[in-house]
Amino acid sequence: MPHYLNLDDWPRRPQFEFYSRLDNPFFNVCVEVDVTNLKAWTEASGASFFLASLYASQRATETVPNFRYRLDGGRVRVQDRIMPGCTILRDDDTFGFGYFEPAPTFAEWEEAGRQVIEHVRSTKGLDDRPDDGDVLHYSVLPWVSFTSFSHARSYGTDDSVPKIVLGRFTEREERLEMPVSVAVHHGLMDGLHVGRYVERLEQLCAHPEQLERPRPDHGTA
Repeated sequence: MPHYLNLDDWPRRPQFEFYSRLDNPFFNVCVEVDVTNLKAWTEASGASFFLASLYASQRATETVPNFRYRLDGGRVRVQDRIMPGCTILRDDDTFGFGYFEPAPTFAEWEEAGRQVIEHVRSTKGLDDRPDDGDVLHYSVLPWVSFTSFSHARSYGTDDSVPKIVLGRFTEREERLEMPVSVAVHHGLMDGLHVGRYVERLEQLCAHPEQLERPRPDHGTA
């Protein structure tokens, strides 16, 4: 059975009701994350930087319960799990969506992730599967180091899925900085919660060896 928040006991109910009335209740934060150590770690091991950064981001979202909250007909449903659905570029310059199941360690994630990438690149179409709220919407723009970002969205719906974009890293004073855009529903979380996600992402990128430690369930990744 779906699990729903008890809004009567939720301290954020006034904020939830206020922002849920707006035509565009999403807000977007763009930050730069130091990925120097993560890049060096992947180069030393021959691992995919794309998959490592995606895994670090996913594990960071799991430490913030609000990333699992979804609108559901005026209620707030709590997802049992969350996973990335990310754009994958093909050789013909089109893209499809790849879905990356949770894994306890990066080694297992990367092995399965390479298979996901190969599957998308060998097929056509988007594979836009029905979304039950467990998928976080990811995009990767390895060609652009952006400072702002906006998304295509349908207004007047229960769309409340967080949307995260990873951009091209650039070198500044011998450090590599990667832009990260985080768009979230303001009725379900505030800047505080996005800040906690960013803080955990920074920690994982600074100490990528933590990605090989077993991944706990829901929230202490």
